[in-house]
Amino acid sequence: MKALFECRRCGYCCQGESTVSLSPQERERIAAFLGLSLEELFQRYLVKKGKRVEMRTVEGHCIFYDPQEGLCRIHPVKPDRCRQWPLHPSILKDPENFEIIRASCPGFREDVRWEDLCKALKSEQTS
Repeated sequence: MKALFECRRCGYCCQGESTVSLSPQERERIAAFLGLSLEELFQRYLVKKGKRVEMRTVEGHCIFYDPQEGLCRIHPVKPDRCRQWPLHPSILKDPENFEIIRASCPGFREDVRWEDLCKALKSEQTS
């Protein structure tokens, strides 16, 4: 997979007005990692949007993104969707999804094709 994609630590995937939804288990993992109660975690780092609970954004990035280091401050316990990105399941369903994600992520090799990525991901899943 590294031949097709390698994270550049640019933070593009960590920016936006919204972040990923956090499951109760992910919230508990993050709180434990930070040494906080769930209440403190909510007060300092999370926001509720309707039924969704997600990480706050600061200056257009996830609150846990460290622009100096180009890393997630909670990397060992970061949410599953963050861990998956940019190899989100939707990328395998449609070449158009792949092109949209690839256009926003400089970690993909420029000449990689959707078919190459599908083949590599499927072989990784079976090994």
